[in-house]
This record gives sequence, structure tokens and C-alpha cells, in this order.
Amino acid sequence: MSRLDSFIRRVTAQRDCLNKAADMLDGVDGPVLELGLGNGRTFDHLRSLFDEQDIFVFDRHVKAHPDCIPDEAHMLLGDFTETLPSALSRLPGKAKLAHCDIGSGDKSASVSLAEKLGAVLPDLLAKGALIVSDQPFDVACWSAIDLPDTVSPGRYHIYRQD
Repeated sequence: MSRLDSFIRRVTAQRDCLNKAADMLDGVDGPVLELGLGNGRTFDHLRSLFDEQDIFVFDRHVKAHPDCIPDEAHMLLGDFTETLPSALSRLPGKAKLAHCDIGSGDKSASVSLAEKLGAVLPDLLAKGALIVSDQPFDVACWSAIDLPDTVSPGRYHIYRQD
């Protein structure tokens, strides 16, 4: 498979999983966490699914398209392992969704980051919150949710906090 085809499959899976999560969370209150702003495409899509003022974005630095950058109150800059542990004080409540776009292309680094985030994220999430991720997680209080029919197993992941 070409890298272009792989990219298309990944972003299609991402979109389809986020759309499923938005449908499942329809009517549920709470903020959304976006881990990894990147160029802002996913943040822009989340704005179309949720109220923009409820999306809190975490990344080391901002390099997104100017139209896809959250305001200063909703952008938390720094290493995830440093910004997430104290993030609850900045949030209006526990989150209903965390989207984790944390893969770096370095498999061992991505697995290590997922392990670190899995130790911190549960405290930021409400009971029943969904986690949509490009990396697998092994968190005792999270249960895997069936993927959309359009998404191959292992391509993307959805979990619910028990």
C-alpha cells in the first residue's frame, strides 16, 4: 500500500471514529480534549461536531493553519506529560471525549507515550467518556467500543471510561 493510500485510510478512520463518538455523546455535557493539534484539521472537524468553546487542545507548539488554532484559553502548550496532570483546574469539568492523535511514526515512542497518558487521562474524564485514539491503550477502567464498519481493527481505537 502506498503512503498516500495509508494516509487516506488513517484520516478516514479518524473521521469515522470521531463522528461515531459525537453521535454516541449527543446530549452529553462536558468539554472535549484534543491531544495533538498538528496542522489543525482534526480540531476543525471537532468544531463542526461540538461547541468550539468546549474544546481544549494540548500540544508542544502551534504549527497549525491560522484558521484552525484555538484561542489562548483553550490551547495548553507543553509536553503532554507536564500539561495534562494539572489540566483539570483549567477545564469547566471532566471531559466527555479525549481524542488522542499521538502517534509519532516511532512505534516504541508512541507506545511509551500511550502508557504515560493512560496513567493520567482517566482523572480528566467523566464516567462514560469516550477516548478516540490512533494508538492502542491498556487502561483498566476503559472498555473497547466497536469501531465503525468502515474502520479496520487496529487502524484506530475507541474506548469508554467505565
